[in-house]
Amino acid sequence: MADIGASCSISAHSTVEWTDAQAEADAKERGVYPRPKEIKEEIDERGAFIRQPNRFTTPFGDGEGELKAEPGRYKLLWAKLCHWSNRASIVRELLGLEDAISINIVEHSGESNEYGWGFRNDPDHTDPELGTKFLSELYRNADPEYKGRCTVPSLVDKTTKKVVNNDYHRLTNYFEVAFRPWQAEDAPDLYPEELRKEIDDFNDWLFPNINNAHYRMAFCQSLEAYKEAFDDFYAAMDKLEKRLSENRFLFGDYVTDSDVRFYVTLVRWDTHYYRNLGPQPRRVKDYPNIWGYVRDLYVIPAFKNNTYFRAFAGERNKGALFTSFNGRFSDKIDYEAIFSEPTDRARLSKTPDEKFRRH
Repeated sequence: MADIGASCSISAHSTVEWTDAQAEADAKERGVYPRPKEIKEEIDERGAFIRQPNRFTTPFGDGEGELKAEPGRYKLLWAKLCHWSNRASIVRELLGLEDAISINIVEHSGESNEYGWGFRNDPDHTDPELGTKFLSELYRNADPEYKGRCTVPSLVDKTTKKVVNNDYHRLTNYFEVAFRPWQAEDAPDLYPEELRKEIDDFNDWLFPNINNAHYRMAFCQSLEAYKEAFDDFYAAMDKLEKRLSENRFLFGDYVTDSDVRFYVTLVRWDTHYYRNLGPQPRRVKDYPNIWGYVRDLYVIPAFKNNTYFRAFAGERNKGALFTSFNGRFSDKIDYEAIFSEPTDRARLSKTPDEKFRRH
């Protein structure tokens, strides 16, 4: 099979040109600072990539100082290219929270992304509800002294125009628990109470070994750090391939929060991540159980609707002598059809016609 890299047909946004010069002028007008670079700011003495901590981590709950879940108050900002934020967009739709939590997609600001995520696809590159051009403005509203990278997902309080939570480790769990009163009547239970400790422990293992492993390889500045991340990733993939030989999903018959987290890495690996790395021994397609598993998830509408293969593949670099396979051919192959190919995963389930446990 060819490298995976074309677009799913579902897209509510079209790219509007925003040149570096225009982005620079907008940034200067709004006092926006250049985006810090991972390879300068987040590399330790061993040359390993150490991801910056999340800035806004106040949890949702009923305790003093905790955020209150309210319908219509918050807006989720996410990016097609960012798998940390892709988790939240998928879970929002799976749970039927579209009316409770509004949404917008941010893109690179200008050709070089010098000023971080911006509202590239909106008229005048400005979010109509928030009145901002750059994600960093919403960070600055919440913390005028913040100088780190401004990341997605970002959950914004529309009444204050401040980022209130960018904790990708826990945001989907807040959607699953705190926003339960506004979920659809038939919403799946992605975070069953009796499994939460197991799911949390599994997610804590998944993060360094799978989700962040690509970035540990891509941003590191030493071969020692690269090999460490490489070995962690492929050892974890072998474990998960075996686990999925006996289970339809990571925790058995039903999709959970952990499956969303694994999925967003898998759908990016052969489309984009591989190009930033050295020789890779196996593609996702080379793991029979994992390859069937990711297709079993993809055909669920909320997964498909929030997966943008063409964005993962990237556009052809005009004027460049060499362009990646995906950049050249992403519009020539029907990858949606490839990912929709039937699987035999249902045979592993006691409820073959139902992928979700309901509340």
